[in-house]
Amino acid sequence: MRILVTGATGYIGGRLAPRLIEAGHEVRVLVRDANKLRDVPWAADVEVVTGDLTDAAAATRAVAEMEAVYYLVHAMGSRGDFETAERAAASNVAVAAKAAGVRRIVYLGGLHPDVAAETLSKHLRSRAEVGAILLESGVPTVAFQAGVVIGSGSASFEMIRHLTDVLPYMPAPKWVRNFIQPIAVRDVLHYLVLAVTLPASVNRTFDIGGPDVLRYGQMMNGYALEAGLHQRPIAALPVLTPWLASQWVNLVTPIPRQLAVPIIESLQFDCVASEHDIAQYIPDPVGGLTRYRRAVRLALAKVRDGEIETSWQNSTIVGTPSNPLPSDPEWAGHTVFTDARVQHSHATVEQLWSVVEGIGGANGWYSFPLAWALRGWADKLVGGVGLRRGRRNAKQLHVGDALDFWRVESLDRGHSLRLRAEMKVPGTAWLELVVEADPAGGSIYRQRAIFFPMGLAGRLYWFSILPFHGIIFAGMANKITQTAAMQQRSAEVAASR
Repeated sequence: MRILVTGATGYIGGRLAPRLIEAGHEVRVLVRDANKLRDVPWAADVEVVTGDLTDAAAATRAVAEMEAVYYLVHAMGSRGDFETAERAAASNVAVAAKAAGVRRIVYLGGLHPDVAAETLSKHLRSRAEVGAILLESGVPTVAFQAGVVIGSGSASFEMIRHLTDVLPYMPAPKWVRNFIQPIAVRDVLHYLVLAVTLPASVNRTFDIGGPDVLRYGQMMNGYALEAGLHQRPIAALPVLTPWLASQWVNLVTPIPRQLAVPIIESLQFDCVASEHDIAQYIPDPVGGLTRYRRAVRLALAKVRDGEIETSWQNSTIVGTPSNPLPSDPEWAGHTVFTDARVQHSHATVEQLWSVVEGIGGANGWYSFPLAWALRGWADKLVGGVGLRRGRRNAKQLHVGDALDFWRVESLDRGHSLRLRAEMKVPGTAWLELVVEADPAGGSIYRQRAIFFPMGLAGRLYWFSILPFHGIIFAGMANKITQTAAMQQRSAEVAASR
């Protein structure tokens, strides 16, 4: 079957596309930026088209000649009038799919209580509205309404993980007593892959959830047991509003405020499946649906082994993506501040590059860790992403990866890495790391911090941190080259034995 997957760079879409290929389908993916698929192993097996679903012409091009469409885009965590944007995107797809003769639309939304629409949070209300638009398109549609998705890299799992890991005692909002029906990401994918086999007469919503119905507090303590931690005492406090709770989540987890708000708002009600009618059309996976604690166990194993297939970090761009950095930032009179460092290393290019590509996350930033930690906490306090996002893989980076409060904007493996800052700053910042061979032997390390200030605040910000550059950036260049040289010597000693 010829299938279009929208949201293919997202958490679910990035896992669904290769499974559809494996199932023998011809897959086309619609993305806003094709560069985000550059390092994806299955990219060569799909047709990639670029565009935005809020553009009716782009939606028409994307669905042309397709038999099925997976609608997996969403604006959770976006600022501004996201409801209007989601309504426009869904309407464009509905009209284009009908005109193109598409035989099936598959949509993934969120499980929500059967209450008046105005009672729901804006994000849940928008998700429900998108489902209604697609169901009324005239194209047979399956609208899955999923519970909290548990899997390595999912935003909900990461929120549970970090809240439980960090806090030995949990003052929590009263919604920790609400009932939730989580579902393992593998089971979500099971339903999605087989949804295109449903008969054309099926045009409806289906609630999907795992076999366990738990209070949110029970989910946190279930995680604690699987992680080898003591169960956490939890005190439900009625004074913690969703807004206050989102500030707390932003502070102690890697989930930024604009993403924490919709997640927490969706927890204000019991979210339990009201039916399991999907079993009439799609049988449960072999061995049954995944129990919650097993889903946690599987996710923790993936995290431990560095095998996180997709992550909310890499599918959620915080703030407005900046334009690519010009090769020469001294352009068109733009004010630019730079801090450039050059160091020689006795290590080979390959050895030095392995240190560069392994930067961040558990390895840190090789200089003044307290200063980096304080900058991360300051960023969290103003609603930024902070340092807790870490990295998806301990050894390799890919274009589009989140890396603490940076994002990989450009990667020429073995030679250069350019990171764009996603921390809160009055301007736009990058960090470039370049490795070259030294004709005299060994290698050369080039490091450049670049800042485009915004107004007076941006200039004052740069000059306020200027005294620390000699410590942070000089120390970073020194320690990276020294670490590479030490690893080189260790490798040579081991080889000589």
